[in-house]
Amino acid sequence: MNMTVLFHKENGIGYLTLNREESLNSMNYDMLCDLKDRMNAIHVDPDVKVLIVTGAGEKAFSAGADLKERKTLNESEVRRNVKAIQDMTNSLAELPMPTIAAVNGYCFGGGFELMLACDFKIAVSEAKLGLTETSWAIIPGAGGTQRLPRIVGEMKAKELIFTAKKMSASEALDLGILLKVVEKEKLNETCEQLASEILGNGPVAIQQAKYAISRGMSADLQTGLAIEAKAYELTIPTKDRQEALRAFSEKRQPNFTGK
Repeated sequence: MNMTVLFHKENGIGYLTLNREESLNSMNYDMLCDLKDRMNAIHVDPDVKVLIVTGAGEKAFSAGADLKERKTLNESEVRRNVKAIQDMTNSLAELPMPTIAAVNGYCFGGGFELMLACDFKIAVSEAKLGLTETSWAIIPGAGGTQRLPRIVGEMKAKELIFTAKKMSASEALDLGILLKVVEKEKLNETCEQLASEILGNGPVAIQQAKYAISRGMSADLQTGLAIEAKAYELTIPTKDRQEALRAFSEKRQPNFTGK
């Protein structure tokens, strides 16, 4: 049986791979369910401090919905699939640890929305990206109409979605959608370098900083400041905060435990 999702973890980093290379890692219902189950498991896994998400092979991160499957579905089943991808991308966005999309090729439709749900997006120079749903007479339904405008602004998001434009990696970088564009052979190394830089800091602090930023972005400033204050409060009683102070006084690197 071919597993639609692969996962392993090493040295604090979780590696999640969409594993339908023969279909450009397009997402059928089985994959969506497998991804949601995996997100639920990662959410409570203390060994995963940073998550890297990518696609199998060298052609695609994910081409989006599996259109061959979609063609066979009735309206009820289409609604089932759309609900599944909504739940999955929201679960990814709500993971407490930082997430990195390693975009190794085509990234369209639901694949683009999965990428948007990650905290950081790093792509190979050959990647092509876009929310192409209107060309199929539907709209982005897994967060694309909400997450993209928060990155590029309302007008540019409307242009990209209304025209179903396929962008180059350099165009996506210029718009602030991508953090970096790298050569193919450097993708894994670059993502792991970013993960390593994050892993050097306090795990509870990283999680609380992510929570404060993510929640605060959809709130007014005063509410956001209150969210930040509450998140800060949770770092004060940690052993890691005391360890950081001891390490500073002893002129050594801290040994954080996430407690």
